[in-house]
Parts: sequence; C-alpha cells; structure tokens
Amino acid sequence: MVRSDDGELYRKHADDLVSLATTLVGPSAAPDVVAAAVARTLASRQWEQVENRYAYWVRAVVNEARSTHRSTLRRLTREEAVARRDHRFVEDAPSLNPEVVRAVAGLSLQQRTVTYLAYWRDLPVSEIADVLAISEGAVRRQLARARSKLRRTLS
Repeated sequence: MVRSDDGELYRKHADDLVSLATTLVGPSAAPDVVAAAVARTLASRQWEQVENRYAYWVRAVVNEARSTHRSTLRRLTREEAVARRDHRFVEDAPSLNPEVVRAVAGLSLQQRTVTYLAYWRDLPVSEIADVLAISEGAVRRQLARARSKLRRTLS
C-alpha cells in the first residue's frame, strides 16, 4: 500500500534516480527504468516494511537497469542474426558520445553504480554501502576496479 508521504519522497529523489538510471542505461531509457522500478516497488508487499525507501529505490533502479540490459542484448543478438542471415551490413553510425562516456559505459553495472554515487552524487563510501546494501570493502573494490579500467581505457 502506498503511503501519503511516498509521493513527496519520490518528488524529493526523482531527479537523483533518473540521473542514476541515465548513467546506467542512457538518457533515452532512464525515465522508463525509473518508472518501472518505482511502480514495481510501490506494488510490492514488502514496501510497507522498507525502512530506507530511497536506498530501496536505488537498488530497484539498478535491478531494472540490469533487466533492461539483458533485454537489449537479447534484441541485439536477434537483430545481428537476421542481418547475418540476410547479408545486410549496416555501417556503425558515428558515436556522438565523448570518449569518457564510452569509457564509463564499458564499466560493469556495479562499477558504474558506485562510480555514479561516488562522483556524481558525492556520497561517501559508507553511504554508498548502505544504499546498495553491500559492504564498504565491496564499494572500495568496485571503485578501485572502475578507476583502473578507466585509466587503461582512457590512456
């Protein structure tokens, strides 16, 4: 059941959730990912027992982004199979994204999530760990791996 303060909480955090989703799935899919994640959580039987609803929404957005990626990969695989079968080859369109955006997109979903929360939302490691329900050590490891991969990719 949705509480009356859920709407206010959503209004307070909607921009942050869309920013996170944009980092994870890109700007065109981000609003849909957030809408699906929030709708799914509000309909959940566990919603009433959730203490940190913002953290729950962050995890829901990450999970929805994962689902979106899987769906996109399945679609791309089907399209590539059809293109190979039909011998149609489409040249890759030039990317409009800067080099850094491509490098960040090459990170794992978990690495993009902690990178976003650390650098765009400026959250300390302890808060990131709380929001994602993982250990501080896991956050530090993911950040270190992300930095290392970004250094390799951008150098």
